[in-house]
Amino acid sequence: MRQKVATIQDVARLSGVSTATVSRALSHPDRVAEPTREAVLRAVRETGYVANPMARNLRRRRTGSILALVPNLANPFFSEILSGLASVLTPAGYGLLIADTHTDPAGRLTYYLESGLADGVVVFDGTLPEEALATRRRPPVILACEWMGETLPSVRVDNAAGAEIAIRHLHEMGHRRIGHAMGPAGNVLTESRLAGARRALEALGLPLREDWIFRGDFGLASGSAAAMTWLGLKERPTAVFCASDETACGFMGALQHAGISVPSDVSVVGFDDIEVAAHLVPPLTTIRQPRRQIGRRAGELLSAMIEARALGGPSELLPVELIRRQSVAPPPPCQGDLP
Repeated sequence: MRQKVATIQDVARLSGVSTATVSRALSHPDRVAEPTREAVLRAVRETGYVANPMARNLRRRRTGSILALVPNLANPFFSEILSGLASVLTPAGYGLLIADTHTDPAGRLTYYLESGLADGVVVFDGTLPEEALATRRRPPVILACEWMGETLPSVRVDNAAGAEIAIRHLHEMGHRRIGHAMGPAGNVLTESRLAGARRALEALGLPLREDWIFRGDFGLASGSAAAMTWLGLKERPTAVFCASDETACGFMGALQHAGISVPSDVSVVGFDDIEVAAHLVPPLTTIRQPRRQIGRRAGELLSAMIEARALGGPSELLPVELIRRQSVAPPPPCQGDLP
């Protein structure tokens, strides 16, 4: 015979409470007295009742989904952040939807925000048009890693401070000729890290020569192109601070193919501390972002905004950490001083 599926009415009858109390005990257990909560959970176990999330979301006028807008899903930087985000959202009953803003047409942003597709949105792409996020028809939005203005809540690290730490570390190791491999033009991370590098060099009385600034993006190919430019210089910096670990990987790889030794001939510092950084040869000295914590805090703050039915909320600035590995050494003899 076909087994009868347990209903919320069965749980209510067995536990001696109303169906509204059963729903509240399952959705918001902290709002129900402990004896009542235990009675409901006992009845759930005895009946085998399984809540219907779709029905619950319809009653609460929720979708049960959170949308993450990521600028490049192929970038390994985002994996641990998304993992941290999911570690908060999944236990809270949310499913995580992910869209790549570099492959989706820009016009779809309005659709994502106004279609009711998700209860909240986590934006990782600071190049999206801010006016699109200003619509009152959107759900709660939080920015992670990148940001635009100061009107929307965000979770990010102090990028300028991280760049300063990198430059000072190179200076402490004896370097006075320091270059910088940049991220993409117009990106808030690029600008913040360049500003931090300039500030540190100025405080140390060191120049950032124009021919020691290698423009590009955060990718491997950009780092490789920076290495080719470095090889062509008559006067080379003895150390290069790269705006991302991927750029540093590309930079180191191209130099090694050209017979240049890292760190004997040039020292390299990255930014992010992605998984591969510790496995390079040599392992990469870098500025660590607490990526899993960024994801967790973005999820926690966004969940609180959804529960409060608020479009705004607090921002958090998380600290970075210098991870010392073997890609930095004192400069080659006679090359530590400025020409």
